[in-house]
Amino acid sequence: MNIVKIIQEGVVDAVKHLYDSEITAESVALNTTRSEFEGDYTVVAFAYARVARKKPEAIAEDLGQYLVENVEQIEKFNVVKGFCNLVISNKFWVNFLADATKNEAYGTHPATGKKVMVEFSSPNTNKPLHLGHIRNILLGWSVNKMFQAAGYEVIKTQIVNDRGIAVCKSMLAWQLFGNGETPTDAGIKGDHFVGKYYVKFANELKTEYAAWQITDVAKSVFTEKKKDEQDEAAFFAAYKNDYFNEYSKLGAQAKELLLKWEANDEATRALWAKMNGWVYEGYNETYENLGVDFDTLYYESNTYLLGKEIIAEGLEKDVFTQDGKRIMVELENLGLGTKTVIKSDGTSTYTSQDLGTAQKRWNDYGTERMVYVVGDEQIAHFQGVFEILKRMGEPYADGLFHLAYGMVDLPTGKMKSREGTVVDADDLMKEVIDEARNNAQERGELVDLPEAEKEDIYRKIGLAALKYFILKVAAQKRMVFDPKESVDTQGNTGPYIQYSFVRITGILKRAAKENVDFSKATQYTDLQPLEKEILNQLYQYPGLVLQAAEQYEPSLIANFCYALAKNYSKFWHDVSVFNAETEEAKAFRLTLSKMVGNVIEKGMDLLGIEMPGRM
Repeated sequence: MNIVKIIQEGVVDAVKHLYDSEITAESVALNTTRSEFEGDYTVVAFAYARVARKKPEAIAEDLGQYLVENVEQIEKFNVVKGFCNLVISNKFWVNFLADATKNEAYGTHPATGKKVMVEFSSPNTNKPLHLGHIRNILLGWSVNKMFQAAGYEVIKTQIVNDRGIAVCKSMLAWQLFGNGETPTDAGIKGDHFVGKYYVKFANELKTEYAAWQITDVAKSVFTEKKKDEQDEAAFFAAYKNDYFNEYSKLGAQAKELLLKWEANDEATRALWAKMNGWVYEGYNETYENLGVDFDTLYYESNTYLLGKEIIAEGLEKDVFTQDGKRIMVELENLGLGTKTVIKSDGTSTYTSQDLGTAQKRWNDYGTERMVYVVGDEQIAHFQGVFEILKRMGEPYADGLFHLAYGMVDLPTGKMKSREGTVVDADDLMKEVIDEARNNAQERGELVDLPEAEKEDIYRKIGLAALKYFILKVAAQKRMVFDPKESVDTQGNTGPYIQYSFVRITGILKRAAKENVDFSKATQYTDLQPLEKEILNQLYQYPGLVLQAAEQYEPSLIANFCYALAKNYSKFWHDVSVFNAETEEAKAFRLTLSKMVGNVIEKGMDLLGIEMPGRM
C-alpha cells in the first residue's frame, strides 16, 4: 500500500479512536508538506473540529501523536496552526528506493483492459506541416505515451483533410503554372512542393483581385454595397472572400475543379491522387524525423458523407429539424444557437463528417475514450458534435474529449499560410538542431566523437529543445516559441534536463570502475533533507503519470522532470557522493542517482524525448 493510503487510513483510525466518529479515507485532506516546514505530508485538521469539539491546532496535536504511536512509517510530527506535518521514517524511504530500483517498469501501470483513441496532426494536404502542427503532434504523441504508461491500449490516428477547395487551389495552381514540374525536378520534399503552389495560387489571386478593383464592375459593387463612411481600401479588404466566390476567374476555376472531383472526374481524381501522394511522402518523412507514427488513418475523402445516416436517424428521434434540404440542430443550451449539419443544397458539413467518423471509429475499435487534439478555435464545433452524439444516445458519447490547445507564435509574431510566412516543421527542426550543433561547437564539446555520432547527439538535443519547450506549457495557453531560448542548457529547457541525465550516466560509469558495493545502500539510516525531498519526488512519479493522463496534460510530466533535475543538481553540489562519510552513504547516494536517471529518462520518453549519452 502506498504511503498516502497508509496515512489516510491512519487518520480514519485516529478519528474513530479519539473522537468516536466515522470518516472515509478518501475524505482525509492530505498534501505534501510545504518546503519551509519539516515534514513529508500534511494532514489538514480543520475538517474534524465539529466532531472533536476542539480547536484545529489541538486536533492536529492529537492526530500527530496518534499516528506516531500507531503507524510505523511515521517517525515524528509538528503542528503549524491546524496543519499536522508528518515526517516519514528513514526506513520507509530506504526500502522504497531499494524496491523501486529493482522495478524496471517503475511508473508504468498494469494493463486496465481499456482502450483510448487519440487523434492528432490531421493536416490539410495543400501545404506542409508547420509550427502549429508541431504543437498538435507533440501533444497527441505525449498523450498517447501517457495513456500507455497508465495501462491503456492506445490507437493513434489522424483524419487527413485531403479534399476541399484549399486542396483544389494547389491543384489548379500546378495545372496553370507548374509546367509538369515534380518534387524531384524541384529538389524539394513533396509537401513543400505542393505548398509552394498553394502560396502561388494566393499570390495570383491577390494580383487578380488588385486588377479587378480598378474596373467599372468593382466600382459599381463598391457603390452598391459599401457601408456608411467606408472607404474603398476598407471595403475591398473585407470583400475579398465574396470576390473569390462571385467574380474571380481563379475562384471559378478552383470551384469547378472541386465539382469535378465530387463528380469523380477521372483526370481530376488522378491529379488529386498524384499531388496528395507527393504530400504524403513529405509528411511521412517529417513524422519519422519527429519520432511519431500512427496505427490507423482516416481520410476526409472517405468520411465526409458518413454522417448522413446518423442524421437521418436523428431526424426520426427529433434530435434535428429540417427545412427543405437543410437540416439543423438547436444548441441553445450550449450558447451556440442553431447549427446546420446538412446544407440547403444537401451537401455535408464538418459536423456531419465528424458525427460519422466518430461512429465509424467506435465500430472499428470500441474505445472507451476518443481524444481529439485540435486547436482551441474549434471548441464550439466539438461542443456541438459531442452534444449531438449524447442526444443520439451513443454509448461512446461520454468518452469524447477535445484537447484544445492555444496557438503558437514566434518572437516575430503570427504566421500566415497563404502568404508563405509560416515556419515549416522541417525548417524548424533543422533550426533547433543547427542551434544545438553551434552551441556544442562553441563550447568545444564532442570533438573526440565520430561525425555520425556527433550528429545524432545534436539531433537529440535539438529535438529535445523543441519538444520540451512546447510541452512544458499547459496545452490551453497560447505560447511563443523561441528557438534560441529552447536550446539553452540552463533553466527550464530540454537540454538542461538531458544534461542532468548525462551527468548521472557519467557518475554511474565512475561507480562501476570503482566497484561500488550497491548492496550497502539499504544499511544507510541518516537521510539528509535533500535526499528525502528527492525520494518524495520519485515516490510521486507513478501517481503523476496517472494524473497527467487523466488531465491530458504533458506539462505536468515536463515540469516534474525539470524539478527533479534541478533538485538533483543541488544534491550533487551540496552532498558528498564519492567522498561520502560512509560506504553505506555512498552506495545509497549512487543508488538514488541511478533512480533519478531512470525516472528522468522515463518521464522524458513520455514527452517523446530521447536521452543522449554525451553532451
